[in-house]
Amino acid sequence: MKKLLLGDQAIAQGALDAGLSGVYAYPGTPSTEITEYIQDWCRAHPAATVHNRWCTNEKTAMEAALGMSYAGKRALVCMKHVGMNVCADAFVNSAVTGVNGGLIVLAADDPSMHSSQNEQDSRFYGKFALTPILEPTNQQECYDMMAYGFDLSERLRLPVLMRIVTRLAHSRAVVEISETPRPENPLSSPADPAGWVLLPARARRKYNELIAAQPLLQEASANSPFNKVLNDLKDLNDDKAVIAAGIGYNYLMENYPDGAPMPVMKVSQYPLPIEAIRDLAAQCHELLVIEDGQPFIEEQLIGLLPTANVIHGRLDGTLPRAGELNPDNVKAALGLPTAQEFSPCDTVTARPPALCQGCGHRSVYEALNKVLADYPDSRVFGDIGCYTLGALPPYQALHSTVDMGASITMAKGAADAGIFPAVAVIGDSTFTHSGMTGLLDAVNENSPITVVISDNLTTGMTGGQDSAGTNKFEAICRGLGVADEHLRVVVPLPANMDEITRILREEIEYQGVSVIIPRRECIQTLARHTRQKKLNPQTPQQ
Repeated sequence: MKKLLLGDQAIAQGALDAGLSGVYAYPGTPSTEITEYIQDWCRAHPAATVHNRWCTNEKTAMEAALGMSYAGKRALVCMKHVGMNVCADAFVNSAVTGVNGGLIVLAADDPSMHSSQNEQDSRFYGKFALTPILEPTNQQECYDMMAYGFDLSERLRLPVLMRIVTRLAHSRAVVEISETPRPENPLSSPADPAGWVLLPARARRKYNELIAAQPLLQEASANSPFNKVLNDLKDLNDDKAVIAAGIGYNYLMENYPDGAPMPVMKVSQYPLPIEAIRDLAAQCHELLVIEDGQPFIEEQLIGLLPTANVIHGRLDGTLPRAGELNPDNVKAALGLPTAQEFSPCDTVTARPPALCQGCGHRSVYEALNKVLADYPDSRVFGDIGCYTLGALPPYQALHSTVDMGASITMAKGAADAGIFPAVAVIGDSTFTHSGMTGLLDAVNENSPITVVISDNLTTGMTGGQDSAGTNKFEAICRGLGVADEHLRVVVPLPANMDEITRILREEIEYQGVSVIIPRRECIQTLARHTRQKKLNPQTPQQ
């Protein structure tokens, strides 16, 4: 059977066909479509029992998936690369506890930062945690690696990190899929239940076991069907070779449709197949490393190979040090003639992204700018979401945007330093993701900050997924200790501007923690719900 699938969709279908029991994720580009595909599949198969609800953040997703693995079932965790920072504690420790049912952690990296704040390389997390890493080169491997990865996870009793990049996640290809999906695992107990209790004495034993298992990971990589050397070195008699990883291998072969004229090592499973690389290096003086992301392989080769070998890649400028690879910069690195780059004419005006017309966030920023014009020393600390666009014209209302949940804690720190007024603007989904603990810190010290939780009833930035705190924000804030008289709800509409500005002024002047919740549904999800209601009048309103 064949399907035309995005890389993300191929991963999802591969997981379903490999006996998946649960997917756990927080939406984040470019990983979102994996969970959405599984959700759509479950809606189309009402008898399916695969867990598929969104989680509050990546840490809770990782921990829930580990719990499913503890019970013997196969689980998939999905996130974008910065989500690995959020779940790092649970991920690293899951390699120490080991797994029972197969567990794959899918990290979708975003080289060139198309929708991100950095372009970190998640492969370093796998190396740091001492777990196997898979890196597919194309959509077919995205599909095939899921069954392989779950089997590998259960054989080694370790979580497996699978790393993809934006171009692979969001491009389509024909994928051959199985017509006989694997059934889900039955419930089972861990072989070493005491090893899941990481008291120091047990953790030391388990960590030593993890170290002792590293030769097995090395052997699995050496024998992996996804790692291979192309071309016979003796026949080619070439002093140059290429080591290509993940989508970098695709870009290499795109430049050589009839086959590469030099020895090529394709790397899609880690740890690196060291002996095969040494054999290659012994016969080739120069090595070009093609990898999308940071110089993960290149830096390791410097320590693995003799100084007689010359290694080219991102570190020596043969490939760009930052940004994603593409067939053109790979072509230049290979010494092939490149076509003239196309650039738009100077008369084309740039069109930066902007908040949707009619968006409730617009009224929030309009009111905020109007009030803060009377406070020349004010600072507004922003957060991650579509409302981050308030930093751009016409509002230019934000002074910082760093990471999920940072707005509240940065506002608190600024207030601690003496800045007044210090205002935090955070979205509803980001607040439950990682803003609640910062608010608790502020409440515990009664910090003089004003927190604006701009609630559009959805996770708007990534396409309108459910928001974990919908209809719960007042209760959450009260539970964290925010006083009722300084917990205010407004409807962000131009007609309500006088009320919103009055409330903002009152709460800014209050020398303690205040929370204002402007609440109005995202116009994109509102339009979607309206269309659904017309098509199916029985559909309940959100």
